[in-house]
Amino acid sequence: MATAKALPHPAEALVLARVAPQVKERATAVRLMVFDVDGVLTDGSLYYGESGEMLKRFHVLDGHGLRLLAEGGVAVALITGRSGPIVDRRAAELGIADVMQGVRDKGKALSELAQRHGVALDQTGFMGDDIIDLPAMQRAGFAASVPNAPIYVSQGAHWVSTQPGGSGAVRECCDLLLAAQGRLGALLSTPGLLGPGVIQ
Repeated sequence: MATAKALPHPAEALVLARVAPQVKERATAVRLMVFDVDGVLTDGSLYYGESGEMLKRFHVLDGHGLRLLAEGGVAVALITGRSGPIVDRRAAELGIADVMQGVRDKGKALSELAQRHGVALDQTGFMGDDIIDLPAMQRAGFAASVPNAPIYVSQGAHWVSTQPGGSGAVRECCDLLLAAQGRLGALLSTPGLLGPGVIQ
């Protein structure tokens, strides 16, 4: 007698409702998800103070999504072409240990991260928004982008968020991965999972 297949959590069903089956299949395989910073975790704007200090704007929804993704068993890393202490600080807040800055060859960097984590490239994901991100997107099993990316970049992605970079795009991606892997519902049903203190 065949057993009934468990229905997805309502939140998972909602997230996956607009996702093509082949995208879900790719998202299900991801064990390491890597994100660009400028234009993905931020809106791409650079703010300079009178003393020359540079500021970037991050979104708390994205931060919480990255924490949830890690708690859900998917390793998280950042690769950025720029360098600066702001990214290190944000990564530390979110518990992200793998941060590669000043990277010009992101495809090679993604391969190095995959080897370090012991996963195949088709088990990796990469979310980017510009030309420099294309080599990593082309190597990753799951390539994601944002709607405000140049069209020739977003066309190279398997999935494009509805929210722009720096405004919840990363959270949308994290929710998709967790929903595809059947882990979002469990995370939503576990109060206090992320422990005390600031979670974003």
